[in-house]
Amino acid sequence: MATTEADQRKTKQESFELGAFSSKLSKSDFQELLLQLYLARYFDVRLIKEKKRGRLTGTLYSSHNQEAIIVGSLFGLKPTDWISPIHRDMPAFFMKDFRAGWRNPDRMGMSVGTVCAQVWGRVDSPGRARDNWSHIGSSAKRIIHSTSMLAGTIPAAAGVVYADRLDGGDAVVLTYNGEGSTAQGVFHEAVNFAAVHKLPVVTIIENNQWAYGTPTYLEFSMDDFARRADGYGIPGLVADGQNVLDVYDKVMEAVAWARSGKGPSIVECKTFRAYGHGDHDDDRAAKYRPKEEVDEGRARDPIAVMKRIMVAEGHMTQKEAANWVAEGKGASEVSNDDFPPEVVQYLSEGIEFAVNSPLPEAEEGGMWVYREDN
Repeated sequence: MATTEADQRKTKQESFELGAFSSKLSKSDFQELLLQLYLARYFDVRLIKEKKRGRLTGTLYSSHNQEAIIVGSLFGLKPTDWISPIHRDMPAFFMKDFRAGWRNPDRMGMSVGTVCAQVWGRVDSPGRARDNWSHIGSSAKRIIHSTSMLAGTIPAAAGVVYADRLDGGDAVVLTYNGEGSTAQGVFHEAVNFAAVHKLPVVTIIENNQWAYGTPTYLEFSMDDFARRADGYGIPGLVADGQNVLDVYDKVMEAVAWARSGKGPSIVECKTFRAYGHGDHDDDRAAKYRPKEEVDEGRARDPIAVMKRIMVAEGHMTQKEAANWVAEGKGASEVSNDDFPPEVVQYLSEGIEFAVNSPLPEAEEGGMWVYREDN
């Protein structure tokens, strides 16, 4: 009986061997990675629940089932490195430099309260209620402001690290992009520019199998979007986007390549989008994607994958793995009891900060729209 691609991926996962970078991680590192996976998942499901309760408005862009990409790619960065997240990576804004301490005010990442204030459209948000999602950034925290223009942040990222190199720095920048964005002209222009100048730009392609409503086989004629790299003479790596350790290994390999002065690379993370493009697309997505495809795509939950590896490595017992079972559950099925208490408390603090933050005064409506000379 012929094995399916899903069977092959599962077999590969079950026999996963730690890579050059993940093999150096400690037990506490493994535990931190798992905790961060829980937090990224909880951020997603908690916002969905808050919206259904009527405490939140605006569009949500779920990262459910793609958390390993966010967590694995950020984990090995230096505080001085830059990131350029997109709408699917909202937790990245507050999870950057998490190893310095979740509540450390001096770490190089936004606070969870600031990010939640952005989602709630409050005065304490970077955008001061002009948007409820990811069009934010911070030069102080080395986070490039995101944009709705697909791949539009790659040239900005290239410019940022170009300037850093001229100043004698060694910063690397991670840019996050959906696989559909690789069809944009700006993607190719920016990657080519980075390749020509050997800039330390790591382009992460989140291949979640759908560019809004377009499947990958109508986007690209090859199996791996990482092959886009071949035309520029740069490395193109493929990571299991459901395995946080494989993402960590491949991204760290690319980061080490970039930091040594060898230039950019592409890391494709194969994953699956659990819901619609945004929550406004959930009903439509249920029609253009067969249920069997969605069930298969969500079968290898990143939290469950990490637990299996930790048990195999002796970093967790089967009993401990059963303590909090958020994996394999949708937002409507999961509860606070399925998450570690510190995760629930941390995000709850951010949400309460946002809810208690006031709305901007109406007079602010013209702020940043036109220049006043007085």
